[in-house]
Amino acid sequence: MTRNIVYLLLFILFTTSCTKIKVTPSENLEVNNFIWKGLNSYYLWQNNVTDLADNRFLNTNSYESFLNSYSNPALFFENLLYQRNTIDKWSWIVEDYVALENSFQGISTHNGMEFGLVYEKGSASNIFGYVRYVLPNSDASNKNITRGMIFNGVNRVKLTSNNYKNLLFSNNEYTIDLADYNNGNPVTNGTSISLVKSSLTENPILINKTFNVGNKKIGYLMYNSFTANFDSELNAAFLALKNNGITDLIVDFRYNGGGSVASAVYLSSMITGQFNGELFAKQSWNSKIKFSNPQLLEDNFTDQIIKNNQQEPINSLNLDKVHIITTNSTASASELVINGLKPYIDVVTIGTKTHGKYVGSITLYDSPNLYDKKEINNNHFWAIQPIVFEIKNKLNTNDIDGFESDIQLAEEYENLGVLGELSDPLLNRTIKYITTGTKGKLNLKHENLTEFYNSKLALPTSNNMYIKIK
Repeated sequence: MTRNIVYLLLFILFTTSCTKIKVTPSENLEVNNFIWKGLNSYYLWQNNVTDLADNRFLNTNSYESFLNSYSNPALFFENLLYQRNTIDKWSWIVEDYVALENSFQGISTHNGMEFGLVYEKGSASNIFGYVRYVLPNSDASNKNITRGMIFNGVNRVKLTSNNYKNLLFSNNEYTIDLADYNNGNPVTNGTSISLVKSSLTENPILINKTFNVGNKKIGYLMYNSFTANFDSELNAAFLALKNNGITDLIVDFRYNGGGSVASAVYLSSMITGQFNGELFAKQSWNSKIKFSNPQLLEDNFTDQIIKNNQQEPINSLNLDKVHIITTNSTASASELVINGLKPYIDVVTIGTKTHGKYVGSITLYDSPNLYDKKEINNNHFWAIQPIVFEIKNKLNTNDIDGFESDIQLAEEYENLGVLGELSDPLLNRTIKYITTGTKGKLNLKHENLTEFYNSKLALPTSNNMYIKIK
């Protein structure tokens, strides 16, 4: 890269008069009109959805009638998606694009406790939560919430698969009821902690340190989101690793659901450095979208971070091997790093299979060109984040079902250890592999417990891979 894509060169071919239909503004029509035109223009699977066809409507009356058949914009959006539960699991709509834009910057209303939710052993409804990590300078950190804590109730109400969203995500204050693990059937232990949400900005670089083990200097970076406004901090973290003279690198993506494609390219260029200008990944969009130059679809390794017309040299390690910690929460831009690096260097994954997210999105607004806020319709704040491209590596491959781990080891809910310390089983196992070369076997201790949700999935940018149209 670094390519400063001039997406103003991008245009849509409106092949029929349908896409030129003028709609008389009204409370019921404005948002649905914006949604339909955005998906008709950019949606990756537009050709597969009958109601998004260019010739779907004969005239303005039939188009307006279709728009008026839905009073709920979110439901209208959902019904235009292609095979929602199997193919397009990731497009989304928001009622407030300000919150969406904040989320891209790592800003959210948060109490600082990141957690996963798991079905109790033998139950199809009762669930428990476990603390994954805690954001610094948050209410959770101030109240001594720590990784590995188990809770099975909120506000004295037992957590179930039917009530968790209302209990944990609808209010800015709640009380968690702590429990003892009890072999997968947690028992409340009488301790409760009240937590209050506030506006927080998460630095995605949670841990950056170096381990000296024998003749090895092993760098460890826990990176929890590809947040573009922290690219310089990421570059500084690699400078610290470089100055420490590391011989090996561990990148921890276990809770990283993705983010900016540009940040993924920067990170991959920091790990390597010897492939500057070579193809890292290539995007494919729907057939209606034309680019003035096919190279605009390519993301190349780079030696510069470019932001606001300013350049910052990338601190590259020139490694020919990297170790990446993964779980099912490793998604999107995290998987892009794995896939994009595989044709060039040895990528060893440790943990469990990744999520399987091979497509990316853009933000569309109710404005004349849809992709920026110039002349935006100020009557509402709806925005959509539809899937618009598939992305593959140099070899024109990806893995739509996720990447199997080379060294298989599952997290143990009663023995999570401390992140960044040897008490963390995944980190410990990775260091042992680096120093001994032995892989070991999959830990199947929790094969009958299903983790089905986590706190990051409640954010507008969950499991996302996006680019910015400029």
